Amino acid sequence: MLPLTLITESRIRCRVEVTSKKRLLESLAELLAPAAPHCSPSAVFDLLNERERLGSTGLGEGVALPHARMAGIDDAVGAFVQLEQGVSFDAPDDRPVDLAFGLLVPEAATEAHLNLLAGLAGRFNDPRLRAALREATDASTVLALLWR
Repeated sequence: MLPLTLITESRIRCRVEVTSKKRLLESLAELLAPAAPHCSPSAVFDLLNERERLGSTGLGEGVALPHARMAGIDDAVGAFVQLEQGVSFDAPDDRPVDLAFGLLVPEAATEAHLNLLAGLAGRFNDPRLRAALREATDASTVLALLWR
């Protein structure tokens, strides 16, 4: 089960039009930054991009889970973007990504945070959830699907 404080409707966007992996990461950074005290979208983007350089966070099946460790936060913070059109993301199956869940975890990430990443990856492995998220048209529907 995901922590109820992980994501809110204000950090969910549907039918976003971006043209690249970079723009997708920037969109997630804009959503995540307000939840992290004294943090700018560009700083969050830099962290997400730095993690991407280590290896793609694309999970396959059109889903990505960009994440990074961040100093100054006590709890994990999530954001979700559903794209109008998929973008190349260097996923293992080479499919374009159209669903992305961005995640910031405290710098001293614990086993709980690793379990959170694994739990999210497992949830997005469900083809019914992916299909429902692709059909959603508003943040409240996405939030309800993620908590299901």
